[in-house]
Amino acid sequence: MASSFTRTANVVDLFANTIYPAIIHVADGRISRLETTGAAPDPALPYALPGFVDAHVHVESSLLVPSEFARLAVVHGTVATVSDPHEIGNVLGVQGVEYMLENGRQVPFKFCFGAPSCVPATPFETAGAVISAADIEQLFQRYPEIGYLAEMMNWPGVLNRDADVMEKIRLAQQYNRPVDGHAPGLTGADAVRYIQAGISTDHECFMAGEALDKLQAGMKVLIREGSAARNFEALIDLLPEHYENMMFCSDDKHPDTLVLGHINQLVQRAVARGQDVLKVLRVACRNPVEHYRLPVGLLREGDAADFIVVDNLQDFTVQQTYLNGELVAENGRTLIPAVPVAVVNNFVAHPVQAQDFRLPAPTPQPILRVMECFDGQLITARHDVPARVENDLVIPDIAQDILKLTVVNRYAAAPPAVAFIKGFGLQRGALASSVGHDSHNITAIGCDDASLARAVQLVMEAKGGLAAVGPDGQELLLPLPVAGLMSDQDGYAVAAAYTAVDALAKELGSTLQAPFMTLSFMALLVIPSLKLSDKGLFDGEAFRFVEAVV
Repeated sequence: MASSFTRTANVVDLFANTIYPAIIHVADGRISRLETTGAAPDPALPYALPGFVDAHVHVESSLLVPSEFARLAVVHGTVATVSDPHEIGNVLGVQGVEYMLENGRQVPFKFCFGAPSCVPATPFETAGAVISAADIEQLFQRYPEIGYLAEMMNWPGVLNRDADVMEKIRLAQQYNRPVDGHAPGLTGADAVRYIQAGISTDHECFMAGEALDKLQAGMKVLIREGSAARNFEALIDLLPEHYENMMFCSDDKHPDTLVLGHINQLVQRAVARGQDVLKVLRVACRNPVEHYRLPVGLLREGDAADFIVVDNLQDFTVQQTYLNGELVAENGRTLIPAVPVAVVNNFVAHPVQAQDFRLPAPTPQPILRVMECFDGQLITARHDVPARVENDLVIPDIAQDILKLTVVNRYAAAPPAVAFIKGFGLQRGALASSVGHDSHNITAIGCDDASLARAVQLVMEAKGGLAAVGPDGQELLLPLPVAGLMSDQDGYAVAAAYTAVDALAKELGSTLQAPFMTLSFMALLVIPSLKLSDKGLFDGEAFRFVEAVV
């Protein structure tokens, strides 16, 4: 039951663009009155402001179910997320979306889930489900929490006005839902054509010029800073001029970094650079609520009492978080109780052996098409290099940081796809994960076939998880029994387990800040240039398969 109380603080008004001391009167979960007590901020008081909103996140990438994600996020002043259940949708279809809705309803946090627009993401990979235009219409009709059409990754389909793609966009417009975009690198006339189809946002800009091009064409741009993709530094200087059309998001946030902070960290960094605090807070708090029409209060009389109290407007250390007038976090401690977590999955486990990952040399002096990954980016580069061959087999070249990459179908027994990658820095052993965007087959990287097979087998046996395997018997597994994407355990315990398996990956030589997060994107075909699906090596610029060894 919502309580009634008063709270005295310097109120940050993001509509009048002022800060003033006031007594906040809360009754029945709403702000009944703001009683002004002075004209200028009182330095003895903390600051009350609307809660932070993550404007685009895949909750599944936190490895936590929504209720556990919420328990961690409120500690950092996050009161709502715009959440794309695309990942579980690719595994379980509409059932997966319904699972996220049901679990999220059990906590006071304000989730706005989208209807996944691209399930499967492409016809070039094996997914576990299909979400059709008819399914999307049913979701819009049945669930008010489905607040938007989630990211339209099939930008070639939009540009070509594909009938199925355009029907999904039409349905979103019919049901008055905004449409999220996903068009990395798209600029100029193609970007304009993409926006004119009805796409309203993009979170994939990794260069300021691209973001500015899209802003000037009428699109809202999200500044993304997640566990793998980090674009804050590239885009933040656009905020002073374009703050009315920008938002903050994490996109993908692993549990170890979620324990440390969330959108509050981006606000702190922006203000530390000298950005106007009211403009920054508009980006972090007000813009997502207005764009997605979220049922989230913005600290006005009559609004839901969703607000946070921070120590000052430099550090933004969160003292209290309120949702509908309920205190849900205080001084670094979550007050949302854990709820029982149901387990759902779609996983066909089958044994694998080292010989399954062998790659015969097609010629005496073959050439490899090597994918290169980059820390903090989802894009990859392509390098054609001479292959290292032993006993007529193409093998990793660890000295040159060229390792074996594989994607193994988890929905049916099938031969693994094998290619080569650089940028991980792994010196020994292997890593494997059932979190592999977008279809979430098993993605693994290794220095030798035996370690590769063992890491994949650990994930197979658990029907989902993250595994790190060393050549001297070191093995760690973080089980992910919920759709092979999320844990059913306490969020803080999952963060600790993730930290341990991440540490082993780095002990094995990985130089990446978040090796498992980066690994999860090496099968994301809609981000250029080279990626690997369970069906083979894919050229994301030409949108076709290519040979890994020629």
